[in-house]
Amino acid sequence: MILGPKQLLQLVKKIKLVENLSERELTNPEGAGFDLRLGEVYKITGDAFLGETERKTPDITLYKKYGRDKNIKIKPGDFFLVKTMEKINLPVTLSAVILPRTTTFRSGLFLRTGPIQPGYSGELTFGLKNEGPASVEIEMGARIVHLLFHEIKGEGSKYRGQWQGGRVSATKKEVQV
Repeated sequence: MILGPKQLLQLVKKIKLVENLSERELTNPEGAGFDLRLGEVYKITGDAFLGETERKTPDITLYKKYGRDKNIKIKPGDFFLVKTMEKINLPVTLSAVILPRTTTFRSGLFLRTGPIQPGYSGELTFGLKNEGPASVEIEMGARIVHLLFHEIKGEGSKYRGQWQGGRVSATKKEVQV
């Protein structure tokens, strides 16, 4: 079952389900979840390794940051890792899914996301690629994704991976937990 805004706002107050929500989301959320804002943008370089028990992500460089930079221009073919301004704190009874706002894909931008597991706490990081024919300029802090929360029947297994806390990349090869 997807949780609606009224119940989500209660969880924001009670357990800090989402921290740093915009005033708009706190007073007038739209849809069945919350819109989240663009906080940081990272360029990736180098090589990655995805092994059976070890992994190493490519190197990253902070490219744009809310409060420091005003806009980012994303050209056709550009790929970035992006991070939200908001932090989430999922209990083991909820999971979440990142979806694009329709203006995101109508502009040619597509997200590369994964599930947000029960027990995860931190900002959200995902891929953003311009697959369209036009450059797109985004103001840092603009609403870019919609987050839906799903209730888990029974209880989920708590996330215990290395990305807890909103980390964007691994600095060296790591053994998976």
